Amino acid sequence: MKTRAQPTYWHQACTELGAGDPVMAGLIARYPDAVLGNRGDPFQTLARAIVGQQISVKAADSVWARFAEFAQHVTPGHVATLELDGLAACGLSRRKAEYLRDLAGHFVDGRVEPARWKNMDDEGVIAELVDVRGIGRWTAEMFLIFSLRRPDVWPVDDIGLQKAVARYYLDDARPTPQALREHGVRFAPWRTVATWYLWRSLDPAVVQY
Repeated sequence: MKTRAQPTYWHQACTELGAGDPVMAGLIARYPDAVLGNRGDPFQTLARAIVGQQISVKAADSVWARFAEFAQHVTPGHVATLELDGLAACGLSRRKAEYLRDLAGHFVDGRVEPARWKNMDDEGVIAELVDVRGIGRWTAEMFLIFSLRRPDVWPVDDIGLQKAVARYYLDDARPTPQALREHGVRFAPWRTVATWYLWRSLDPAVVQY
């Protein structure tokens, strides 16, 4: 089930970001239809992220559909029991099949536990997620933004964010991760919102993960 309601902090974030930065004020005004939606189910969201690695959105949707049909029940307990050969037959690489099983195992034995995330800071959740094979920091940060809808995530390894900051602030000079990290300080504590508008400026489609 997707969540379409805007986070409660969004309006305040836009007001404060726009007041302190003319570029951001312009982007916020340009895209009044801002929606930070998510797919709702943490396990399925992370599983989709693994399936979609290094392939097009269209291909990922096709593989996911075959996987979901094969699995019948896309739950941690069930996916953990599926044979790797069966998963590979859905169009998954052997490695991705192993990653999905590892993800399911983390949920089943409590190494990944959504119920405790509300009491954890961003870095704590990231550390828990990157312990899963196939989930790196970028994927964990996308999960913080789109699933947990944390307000102050600044994914410095994201190519889209690098491109947008270069275009609007650095005369098209691509920043290093450290330079981008330093640049993002101006947007705290609303770096998720700034990221969303910078992404949107590169793509007319509403950003979805």
